[in-house]
Amino acid sequence: MADTNSEYLGTGRRKTAVARIRLTEGSGQVKINDKAAADFFSHENFSRSALLPFTTIEAKDKFDVVAKVQGGGDSGQAGALALGIARALLKFDSELRIQLKQAGHLTRDPRMKERKKAGQPGARKKFQFSKR
Repeated sequence: MADTNSEYLGTGRRKTAVARIRLTEGSGQVKINDKAAADFFSHENFSRSALLPFTTIEAKDKFDVVAKVQGGGDSGQAGALALGIARALLKFDSELRIQLKQAGHLTRDPRMKERKKAGQPGARKKFQFSKR
């Protein structure tokens, strides 16, 4: 990857969402599943949180992002994108690790939906107890 248009790949996961990121040096274009970031997410907060690693290192207009996202909802997909972008930025420049780590962008959030258990209506909810 020594050519002028190098690609940096990163994978991010959050809840059940998986994002595959392709980062190239460019003008700041962000395409998620062949749509602009503003058009892809239902609310502007999700697109802002997905691109947070760029604001942390102050490089918003230096990179083009092409991402494929599957699974989950808006929140999970935004978190997966942020982690994938942060990991791709590390491959671009390992000196950014300290900044990204302090901002919490390199930590994978392990929280998942708890499974429903047999003999009860949900993950933790129990059927109503009747004494008599």
